[in-house]
Amino acid sequence: MRFRKLAVAFLAMLIFASYSKTTAQEKTPEKSATAATPTANPKDVESMDAIIAALYNVISGPAGERDWNRLRSLFLPDARLTAVHKKSDGSFSATSVTVEGYIERAGKYFREKPFYESELLRRVEKFGQEAHVFSTYESREAPDAKPFTRGINSIQLFNDGKRWYCVSIFWDEERADNPLPAKYQTK
Repeated sequence: MRFRKLAVAFLAMLIFASYSKTTAQEKTPEKSATAATPTANPKDVESMDAIIAALYNVISGPAGERDWNRLRSLFLPDARLTAVHKKSDGSFSATSVTVEGYIERAGKYFREKPFYESELLRRVEKFGQEAHVFSTYESREAPDAKPFTRGINSIQLFNDGKRWYCVSIFWDEERADNPLPAKYQTK
């Protein structure tokens, strides 16, 4: 009899715990993908062309502050920016940051140095509300200067039916052992 009472009490606790967890989950609204994104200029996000142009434009310019709210407005709140790095031992690593992490890291550099990045070529794959963009870029210290680096930005985009958002940017630079393939240099 005592065993039965303990079993019933245990079962009641399990049911209560399960009910409490379910109720708590129902009361906790799912985080909206766009909740923390500053309002974007509609012209920056109306098309894939517009958002890609805005991404390059907002980080380019003479030494000084960038319009960080404009940059934030282009991304989903949990977006990532990831760079490939070749280590001195020949191995590779990837450093991934949030938009805020990018602003913190790149902001100091941009305040002290001019930086201009432009797109050379774009290849797009699209399905439903998603798009994958391979965007070949060149980086310069002045708009008419010789590029000091080139590479490819792998950009993932999302359209919510009203506008485009950047979900992530993943890039690697051209190196002697990693030349840009011809198909990503010319149309």
